[in-house]
Amino acid sequence: MATNPNHRILSRRTLLRELLAAGVALPAATAMLASCGGNSGSDNTASGNTGTASSSSSSSSSSGAPIRIGFIPLTDCASLVVAQEMGFFKKHGVTVDVQKQANWLAVRDKLSSGELDASHCLFGMPFSVASGVSKAQGDPMKIAMIINNNGQATTLSTKTFGGKVKYADFAGLKKVLDSLPPEQKRFAMTFPGGTHDIWMHLTLASAGVDLKSVQIKVTPPPQMVANMTAANLDGFNVGEPWGGKAVADNIGFTFIATQDLWKDHPEKALVVNGKFADTRKDELKKVMMAMLEASQFIDDMKNRGKVADTIGTKAYTGAEPKVIADRLMGKYNLGGGNGTKDFSGDKDYMKFFDGGKTNMPRASYGLWFLAQYARFGIGGMTAMPADAKKMVDDILLTDLYKEVATEMKIAMPDDDMKPFSITADKGIVFDPAKPEAALAAYKSSMA
Repeated sequence: MATNPNHRILSRRTLLRELLAAGVALPAATAMLASCGGNSGSDNTASGNTGTASSSSSSSSSSGAPIRIGFIPLTDCASLVVAQEMGFFKKHGVTVDVQKQANWLAVRDKLSSGELDASHCLFGMPFSVASGVSKAQGDPMKIAMIINNNGQATTLSTKTFGGKVKYADFAGLKKVLDSLPPEQKRFAMTFPGGTHDIWMHLTLASAGVDLKSVQIKVTPPPQMVANMTAANLDGFNVGEPWGGKAVADNIGFTFIATQDLWKDHPEKALVVNGKFADTRKDELKKVMMAMLEASQFIDDMKNRGKVADTIGTKAYTGAEPKVIADRLMGKYNLGGGNGTKDFSGDKDYMKFFDGGKTNMPRASYGLWFLAQYARFGIGGMTAMPADAKKMVDDILLTDLYKEVATEMKIAMPDDDMKPFSITADKGIVFDPAKPEAALAAYKSSMA
């Protein structure tokens, strides 16, 4: 799988070319460029001038400079949005400028360059960059806290698979794929080495699909549905609300929710620029406190309708609040004549706090992601990095999270670096102290 280009300030022509290469339709790509203003290397966030959200809380931060935090239009940006819109940042005394981003490539480059101080981000992105799966030049990325668990989905095209495959019917998926020509085996995820990339690979591997027989390309989250509508994609993995949107538009159906691949998996994280973490530690702690308060608010189920209304506005996702709310509540209309699935009974819906279990960054998760890159050959990786544990420890701000949790009297999970297994791996145990052994087992299971 090709890696992304090194960080650079992109011209409008270069950015347009990369968006088209990522599978974005020309009208949508042109609209994205228009929303970026004159400098396509950064978003123009002047109020009223673009489609990019940019709002600041009214209190001042100790450095006098607003903290610039990016997000992608996804349901799981909720804790950032709620912290801003409900005044939690203001309560903790920080000015935050919330900036909508066009795609994860932009998030990666802006975090590395320092154009963003922090962002709602794929948990896997810092490991992808550190391992060379996705290349960037600039400051290192650090993970301050996990934002959410669960809530992504693999969606299949109704045109290609409708009436032939049921929910989690891996044998049926393989049977149909084996019968299709290569041009109808087109899948998408959002960033090489990101969470959606791994969930897409796990979905296909669980079906016993030869990964060399399919295309898996990068597509920005808001463009997934448009590309499937235009018959450019046969399947994709992305966060909500876009899986639910594909069902609502009758162009796709939910094949599997990611919590049925790995219950309570890490998904998005608050990722920060390394220099920002070093020089503005106290302000970062306040940002984390505000987002943890927002996370607790969201995990009170009676608040989720209000949350859906807020993040459904044009400034954030621009998706129908009902589509957002249904899946936030764990109520899935699967589409494609497959009925519904209710995740609320086992509390397998998207979680943002979970009594403090969600948010602590764990080294075991970082090592697991590195093992998946080697398992699937993502970015050309075939083995664990020699310095894998150090690489992971350098990325995680676990001690800082512990400081914040202690001050807020939030319970600390005690499961880091303990062996675990996930549903999709059918009994293979991942021991973070021995990742090479798990990697060997993964590869043997795919042989």
